Amino acid sequence: MKWYADRPSRFLRQVLADVVVLAWMGAWIWLGAQVHDTVQRLRAPGDKLVDAGSGLRDTFHDAAASAGKVPLVGGQLADTLGTGVNAGSTLVNAGHGEIDIAESLAFWLPVALVLGPVLFALAIWLPLRLRYARSAGAARRIGRLDGGEDLLALRALTRLPLRSLATVSDDPAVDWRKGRRKVIGELAALEQNSLGLRRTG
Repeated sequence: MKWYADRPSRFLRQVLADVVVLAWMGAWIWLGAQVHDTVQRLRAPGDKLVDAGSGLRDTFHDAAASAGKVPLVGGQLADTLGTGVNAGSTLVNAGHGEIDIAESLAFWLPVALVLGPVLFALAIWLPLRLRYARSAGAARRIGRLDGGEDLLALRALTRLPLRSLATVSDDPAVDWRKGRRKVIGELAALEQNSLGLRRTG
């Protein structure tokens, strides 16, 4: 495959198109990263809930353990303080729930934001670039073969606009069939030129 043309004007257009597409995709990826970082900050309240709940749970757990050692009423005190442990655990669970939601949003929102524009650009740009690379590579290989000039001339006859063919000969198809080398060479050159390639052979 041949990715870029030989002729400067087409080469520059191809490079410019590639740069524009890559810059477009890069800009959306950068924007996605910014959105990820921004949404990730939404987990801060969840982190605070987890910290507060953990502190509350640990405090009541220690208090319940200490109260359990008090004679006679220790068991009742420990049970009462145990509700504080449960409240702390509830806060911790609520905090983890907020964190999970924030992390899911931080992942899926940028993916949804970036995927559409990037796939759109690839769906338009990549097939065009691949088609050119294959066509130019094939034309370059054929041009170096014995009889390649004839094949390129035939391809020009079947593919190029009539106004281009008319610049070569009044009846290029007849000239090609009769094997007129000058016309065949010019048709082959037209085909190569249409792909931005320099004449081979």
